[in-house]
Amino acid sequence: MARDFYEVLGVPRNADKDKIQQAYRTLARKYHPDVNKDPAAEERFKEINDAFSVLSDPDQRARYDRFGEDFRKVPEDWEERVGAGAGPGGGFRRPTGGGPRARYATSGFGPEGMDVDDLFGSFFGGAGRVRVPGADQEAELPLTVEEAYRGGRRTVTLAGPTGQPRRYEVEVPPGVTDGQRIRLAGEGGRGSGDAPAGDLYLRVRIQPHPRFRLDGRDVHVQVPVTPWEAALGATVPVPTPGGGTAKVTVPAGSSSGRRLRLRGEGMPNPRGENGDLYAELRIVVPPTLTDRERELFEELAATSSLDPRRT
Repeated sequence: MARDFYEVLGVPRNADKDKIQQAYRTLARKYHPDVNKDPAAEERFKEINDAFSVLSDPDQRARYDRFGEDFRKVPEDWEERVGAGAGPGGGFRRPTGGGPRARYATSGFGPEGMDVDDLFGSFFGGAGRVRVPGADQEAELPLTVEEAYRGGRRTVTLAGPTGQPRRYEVEVPPGVTDGQRIRLAGEGGRGSGDAPAGDLYLRVRIQPHPRFRLDGRDVHVQVPVTPWEAALGATVPVPTPGGGTAKVTVPAGSSSGRRLRLRGEGMPNPRGENGDLYAELRIVVPPTLTDRERELFEELAATSSLDPRRT
């Protein structure tokens, strides 16, 4: 469902104009796409701007406080249309539950619990029927790193409006990132009357992986190498999130923790350059030495002048 505007800005419902503006500036600086390169930041920035544009305008804020997320569907001159019959102390409170066709408690305007269809039917040209589009809804879509890399069609089962499981066929774009939303048009909340349904948004959540670590579209992976490969140099295979392998050249004299960059081998990007793959070297010694290996290591220890604790 659409988030409450006060929740979006992180302010209480009785916040004054200065507090709303201060909260907006703080969040806008944090999530502006020019500053925050997280793919989800742009959607968050739009959400923040939408909330601020409403709560900073006294008239829009008053309508939002009265009608909630459906305030934009109520005509701007609604007070003029119904004010004549409101009487002293007239007005409306937030819905008591039940969605767009909920009954609103009234004070001094018609009977208690007047049906919103009867009240606003003429506003929406529905002969007593309110044509309120269905609300957008959101759910999480968990993906492995490999699934996010490859994309493709997936079957997702979610709880439907009645609580019964409902299956959706979802086309996941290759290279989808954590926090990105996939839109399923018309699969959200039902509209009232013959109004269209809302949309369902699936927010991608990439699950932790035992080998790969994601940073946006860049992928980090540890690559084990032997002491002699690190000392002498070598070409070693590196696993990729697509299920294949790439080759990386380990320069002679490499130490554990050294990062080697493989340009374009990270997560795909349909709209630009792919991410990079970073191979982080980890030197691994034999868990059990043969007699010859021990002899060679002892010879190296006696010959080498390296003192890593000093250098």
